[in-house]
Amino acid sequence: MKNLVLTYVFVSLAFTAFSQDRNPLIVKKDFQNQKKWVDSIFDNMTLEEKMGQLFMVDIFSSDPKSKTDKIKDLITNYHIGGVIFSKGGPVRQAKLNNEFQDLAKVPLMIGMDAEWGLAMRLDSTYAFPWNMTLGAITDNNIVEKIGRRIGEQSKRLGVHINFAPVVDINTNPKNPIIGNRSFGEDKENVTEKALAFMKGMQSAGIMGSAKHFPGHGDTDMDSHKTLPTIDFSRERIDSLELYPYKKLISEGLNSVMVAHLNVPALEIQMNYPSSLSSKIVTDLLKGELGFNGLIFTDALNMKGASNFKNPGEIELAAFLAGNDVLLIPEDVPKAMEFLVNAYNEEVITEKRLAYSVKKILYAKYKVGLYNYKPVNTNYLFEDLNSVNDDALYEEAMDNALTVIKNKRAILPIKELQQKKIAYINFGDDSGEVFLNELKKYAEVDWVKANSLHDYIEKLKHYNYVIIGFHKSNDNPWKKFEFSQNEIVWLYEIARTNTVILDVFARPYAMLDLKTTANFEGIIMSYQNSEISQKLSAQLIFGAREAKGKLPVSLGEDFPLNTSFKTKSLRRLQYGTPESVGVNSYKLKKIDSLVNLGMRQDMFPGAQVLVARKGKVIYQKNFGYHEYNKKIAVADTTMYDLASLTKILASLPLVMQLVDKKELSINTKLSEMLPEYKNSNKANITLKQMLSHYARLKAWIPFYRYTLNEAKTGVSSKYYSDVPAKDFNVQVAENLYMRRDYMDTIYKTIRESELYSRLEYKYSDLPYYILKKYFEQKFGKPMEFVVQEKIYQSLGANYTTYLPLSKFSKDNIPPTEQDNIFRNQKVQGYVHDQGAAMLGGVSGHAGLFSNSNDVAKIMQMYLWKGFYGGTRYFNPDILDLFNTCYYCDKNVRRGVGFDKPQLGTSGPTCGCVSMTSFGHSGFTGTLAWADPEEEIVYVFLSNRTFPDSENRKLIRSDLRSKIQEAIYEAIDY
Repeated sequence: MKNLVLTYVFVSLAFTAFSQDRNPLIVKKDFQNQKKWVDSIFDNMTLEEKMGQLFMVDIFSSDPKSKTDKIKDLITNYHIGGVIFSKGGPVRQAKLNNEFQDLAKVPLMIGMDAEWGLAMRLDSTYAFPWNMTLGAITDNNIVEKIGRRIGEQSKRLGVHINFAPVVDINTNPKNPIIGNRSFGEDKENVTEKALAFMKGMQSAGIMGSAKHFPGHGDTDMDSHKTLPTIDFSRERIDSLELYPYKKLISEGLNSVMVAHLNVPALEIQMNYPSSLSSKIVTDLLKGELGFNGLIFTDALNMKGASNFKNPGEIELAAFLAGNDVLLIPEDVPKAMEFLVNAYNEEVITEKRLAYSVKKILYAKYKVGLYNYKPVNTNYLFEDLNSVNDDALYEEAMDNALTVIKNKRAILPIKELQQKKIAYINFGDDSGEVFLNELKKYAEVDWVKANSLHDYIEKLKHYNYVIIGFHKSNDNPWKKFEFSQNEIVWLYEIARTNTVILDVFARPYAMLDLKTTANFEGIIMSYQNSEISQKLSAQLIFGAREAKGKLPVSLGEDFPLNTSFKTKSLRRLQYGTPESVGVNSYKLKKIDSLVNLGMRQDMFPGAQVLVARKGKVIYQKNFGYHEYNKKIAVADTTMYDLASLTKILASLPLVMQLVDKKELSINTKLSEMLPEYKNSNKANITLKQMLSHYARLKAWIPFYRYTLNEAKTGVSSKYYSDVPAKDFNVQVAENLYMRRDYMDTIYKTIRESELYSRLEYKYSDLPYYILKKYFEQKFGKPMEFVVQEKIYQSLGANYTTYLPLSKFSKDNIPPTEQDNIFRNQKVQGYVHDQGAAMLGGVSGHAGLFSNSNDVAKIMQMYLWKGFYGGTRYFNPDILDLFNTCYYCDKNVRRGVGFDKPQLGTSGPTCGCVSMTSFGHSGFTGTLAWADPEEEIVYVFLSNRTFPDSENRKLIRSDLRSKIQEAIYEAIDY
């Protein structure tokens, strides 16, 4: 009687199964051709060939030949309909795929579990964020884009069905197998995310498969190992577990995977797996929910099913229950024998068999197998690992990061002045990427200790303690809990310090903590991927906003959807070129150009940085400090900036004073410094001086006046090799100048003659004058003034005068082997002789920095005086200084800033906007900003080492060629 009922049900379903309006397997625009193809194949099949279509077997592309030979035998002799690939590599899989397809009479349907991308199973492929991470995102378009991209990658590899999305609603934190594979515990959010993922994937021509029906989210057992029980009422299951399926089915879901679960409310037979239950598969899924797509069992070799019946029996039971595809049977020959016998005994009718086989064939047509083509392995790796994937991952993680506690609005960290910040790495995975990213914003010390007492002692003097909890990012099943030691230490460190906890793990890790009362801030970063670590560090310092919401509840303190939105402080971000419309492949030309420069001995090493739209998209270090190749250039390498000092130290101080009305660009020199009242420079204005249109001498060789008569070194009249009362101006290592000679320098400038003609003449002299003005104005050395007013709040921790007072020589490349003036390798002391004679500090030279810090200052200019929550000057001030006032006099300069050439040659590639500005430096440096394209470009080198007469960099115009490459890489 039971078989008669099932036959009636399947006949009824078959009547509507291939209705164009209701069946998701139908290609509506091509239905007649699809039907013709299906019928032509089906009508020419033997019974065994039809039965074979029901089986999808598994294979690892890393399996030995003996295993692949078995699969080939199943294809040839048992006519299996599909293969599901698991662990291995993409090229190996593609080759096996092609071999298998060549043997198949009917093209094979290829499946994979690629819930977060092919990397779920394959090496050398891309891993997108886990579902729990995506569940924190409020913009479902991002999830759809990820689904589409996973679909595109699957299609490129010859995969036709991806067993995703997981639509289980993870209401049980102790669930051992779902957890991070779920979009969360809210049925609406899970449904919206699953629908977006499904639409994206199916739009790429890949079948999706919702799983694990009827719902595996609320169990503390794993169906791979046993038969979990879902012991809830029918009403609860209908309103919660089945909710996503109803919506996805109505929106064209292609397939469903049925789980191995004991669901007493749906199947009265005790401990009977849902995958074998006709009440669940046929009556509920097909009948009540009206699903006409393809139905797969979960893997039949899982203990949740295999413990119940023997091979052959289990496949027959699954088929009779209403499943179409029997996934990963333990013994295909045995299963085939059982099914054929059942057919011969009329337990399986021809109509029942035709119903499933034709569905499978319709699905094969839908995924393009009517026009099968082998997988092309050329450029397969490149196609599966696009730079656009990083941009998409970045976008997703940027929207997922969630602040769940923000006491006293500690996040983002705003003020950086005089703040000591510590980082502690908890968990069993690396936080090095996180730490390095934190260091791009502030001085952050990695504090290590073996005991709680040591931690408490070491952390006493820190303003902030950032604790990163880092757990493995390999897969969602890895252990995620805090250790007992870590819990105790967390409590005590939070009790005695201002702590920000950043969790790079499953959110449920927080349930280990009985209280979070003493934590000031808590960030949920979800995964310990490199991109997650980078973006979370950026969030902490306000470069990015917190946008995500908690997709699960974590006790009373952190209910579902907990979210503290944070605002951007406008600090530099770090991310992918594609995210701001730049082609990363084209940017690789920079590498070629810089490497060419090193091969031709233009410089021993360099740093290059490119930012667009407030985001650093290219930051690389090349070569070494010296040609001996002993110390490699690193992020922390600090170059002598030479004349970049003009726009990175002197100019921002001048701009602030103009903003405060304490100066104007028309202020005369005599008004700034009284000693100039009776000089020939009394009426020269600030605008004229800084535009290099003031008749001032280009430079004065002060050092030459202090050499000995043989011009082989310095005169003992002016210098001592040890410091003394009168010789206390350090010029270089073991070289001290007479203090009073600084007065001679200023007097010489004041009394110097002017050029007879008023025309453009580049001069350092205005910046000597500005140094003196600043120090009289503020009553302290210039190096302290600029630190207090600019660098400390900016987070420019590697920008300083007199770098050896703070950093090791190993951080600083040398600039020259000076055999005339200082008679030494100049390293850590300013290269410019005049600045050296002012104690290493001047307005025109003396500043040392790295590319990251230089970019911060240039970005502050692009943002018209704003950076990191601080306004350094009002927006109109930048425009005032970034104006060419004497262009009609053939002077291209702004006030302090260099500007693009007016003719054919000049400081840029000729491809920048006329509103752009910047400066170059004698030691081989350049910084340039373009407001129209929102680009910052920094090039730092020590081209003057060992010989300052090395002009290869200048003659080659390499810096401009790099700039041109940047602009050529702009896509939009």
